[in-house]
Amino acid sequence: MADNRLKPAEWVNAGLKALAKSGFSALKADTLANRLGISRGSFYWHFADVGAFHAALLRHWREIAAEQVIARVEQAAAGENPLPRLLRGAFSVKPDLEVAVRTWAALDPVARRAVQAIDRRRLSYIEGQLVASGLAPARARARAQVLYWAFLGFVLSGKPLPDAEQAAVLDELLHITGLSP
Repeated sequence: MADNRLKPAEWVNAGLKALAKSGFSALKADTLANRLGISRGSFYWHFADVGAFHAALLRHWREIAAEQVIARVEQAAAGENPLPRLLRGAFSVKPDLEVAVRTWAALDPVARRAVQAIDRRRLSYIEGQLVASGLAPARARARAQVLYWAFLGFVLSGKPLPDAEQAAVLDELLHITGLSP
């Protein structure tokens, strides 16, 4: 790309790819401009500074990692409990971006607040679905936390299972949390 007129979304998407691949140290204007083959002036045309860029990245991450996921699950699950579909989807994606954002959050308070907000959003959604399926609020809250801890353990383990074994583990998780027969 030799065009210096990239749109902000193109910078954000390039930033998320760089973050997932190389970590938060790759989120510098110079580094990204070099990767994109353009001048960093394009970066500063759209973002006041690197902090504004980071804020845009984190907003977009929340959109794709929570809001779009929930919307797709809701739409596909029409009339059925969406949680088994959500969990099957969550446990089937590559966790690179999630791990990178969480690693960044360990060192940066803005990223940490974004991770905490997405954790609250995801937990709230899971808990609400469990309540809607008939669980008492206290039990729904506890089960939502167990399910979320399982997801985070999966993401952060760095040790993927063979597909058949992962499917069996997920079936067992759904069974012990009462989400499947």
